[in-house]
Amino acid sequence: MAFQYDLDQGVDRAGTFSVKWDCLPAGAPADALPLWVADMDFPCAQPVLEALHARVDRRIFGYTNYEDPQVKGAITGWYQKRFGWQVEPGDIFYSPGVVPAIAFLLDILTEEGDGVVIQRPVYYPFTKKIEAAGRRVVNSPLRYEDGAYSMDFGDLEEKLSRPDVKGMILCSPHNPVGRVWTPEELSRTAELAARYGKWIISDEIHGDLVRRGVTHHPLLKVCPQHRDRIIVCTAPSKTFNLAGLQLSNIVIQNPAWQAAWRELVAGRYGIMDASPLSLAAMMAAYTQGEDWLDQVLDYLDGNVEFARRFLAEHLPAARLADPQGTYLLWVDLRAYCPNPGELEDRMLHRAGVALDEGYIFGEEGAGFERINAACPRSLLERCLRRMAEALG
Repeated sequence: MAFQYDLDQGVDRAGTFSVKWDCLPAGAPADALPLWVADMDFPCAQPVLEALHARVDRRIFGYTNYEDPQVKGAITGWYQKRFGWQVEPGDIFYSPGVVPAIAFLLDILTEEGDGVVIQRPVYYPFTKKIEAAGRRVVNSPLRYEDGAYSMDFGDLEEKLSRPDVKGMILCSPHNPVGRVWTPEELSRTAELAARYGKWIISDEIHGDLVRRGVTHHPLLKVCPQHRDRIIVCTAPSKTFNLAGLQLSNIVIQNPAWQAAWRELVAGRYGIMDASPLSLAAMMAAYTQGEDWLDQVLDYLDGNVEFARRFLAEHLPAARLADPQGTYLLWVDLRAYCPNPGELEDRMLHRAGVALDEGYIFGEEGAGFERINAACPRSLLERCLRRMAEALG
């Protein structure tokens, strides 16, 4: 059955222990609009809700087998349908999230003191997990020219060639700048890593969330010849607004790394199977949720275009990075407020909007704001109007 979703209505999340709505930054005014934490304010797909209701009606929540062929079939079927990417079920491993998976993989692939390349401005938990593991961040900053981002392959090669560097974490699509890397960019990155004997962890959690006419390319599909050096992290969480159910699917094709994952994650930490509710939600999403996702993508395209027009009219000196992927807007506001501390104060206290400040993604993001556009358009408009008033 096809469902028509009214995404303009949103969902009242107050009082649900929502990190986004109920845990606003310190000092936020009571009426602050939260467009920061990266989850959606849209209701989940009806087939997902029905599957969860049906699972609850079974009245029991015992241990649940992630390795069941139906579970793995839902995952591999989604990869094939959306990306034309064939993955063997035995190469997919459960993690409660992509960030925990990165932490596990750093333990498997590196030793204390090793360097790991990231490309700032980038998702800040990369830095936190590298440093928490006693490893070192080696930054290869993205190029930012005329409002557009690209990789600096010369710098990237120099960093990957260093003997103290063991590999890199790739963000694809890139959070927060919104780039969806081309097959040529991905191939060049993988070739550089292979040339110097380095690995790549590719965080592809936003892979389903791209603009119409843009294609996400899984790194392992583009570069199967380097399968023993690449791990791809995926999840239904961003795609279907299921982050709180804590389920990610990690694709590992190197047999030695598979054995190491089993020994560490299942053997040492006892993390083996997803919850019954997370499995029910994921299977329904991957087998019956495509219609919902297509409607959400159309709505997000409309939100992006609305924001583009609004900024051009009301904040013409702001620069919106081309949001090819994710539902996050990355806006350069340095023309209005070059001091990042002052900008943060203006946004949170004067405008009453809770955003992710650009500097948390690295010093390259100072003076930028990350805005979560996965919300009803009326809420996005209220946020942008408050920003324009505060910066005017």
